[in-house]
Amino acid sequence: MVDGYPLLTACLPRLRRYARALVSDTSLADDLVQDTLERAWHKLELWRPSDDMRAWLFGIMHNLHVNQVRKTRLPTVTLDDEALTAPTRATQSDNLEVRDLHTALQLLPREQRAVLLLVALEQMTYQEIALSLEIPIGTVMSRLARGREKLRLLMEGATANPAPSSSTATLKLVK
Repeated sequence: MVDGYPLLTACLPRLRRYARALVSDTSLADDLVQDTLERAWHKLELWRPSDDMRAWLFGIMHNLHVNQVRKTRLPTVTLDDEALTAPTRATQSDNLEVRDLHTALQLLPREQRAVLLLVALEQMTYQEIALSLEIPIGTVMSRLARGREKLRLLMEGATANPAPSSSTATLKLVK
């Protein structure tokens, strides 16, 4: 089906952005995008023109990512010229905040992180996310709410699993 080709290529920047947020490694993200496009190209006849191409592609990417996470792999580190140079200290608070946000996102459960990234980065609707991840809309909303709350706590310096508090008590956060 050649009709879907322009729509498929139009989704590339968003696929790359979402993949990089999911896997936090440029080369792995590029591999994930390539795998997604390869699978989509071979299954293009399954896509219906009445469906949202972006949601369909994100569903494929999500499923590929979940399958990759399930595989047991030994962690490896690519050594290149950048890895051999001494790290430099960040001089601007923006760099630190981005690093802290990236670290906090990685601490979120995979399901919450996926929904949060689809809303924040891709500005997808709850319905599009539910379609992409093949989950009910209510599950999307609850994962998003829990993910936002946990991310807020992590960014404010609270522990990842704060002790339960009563409804009248306030949680004092450490800055």
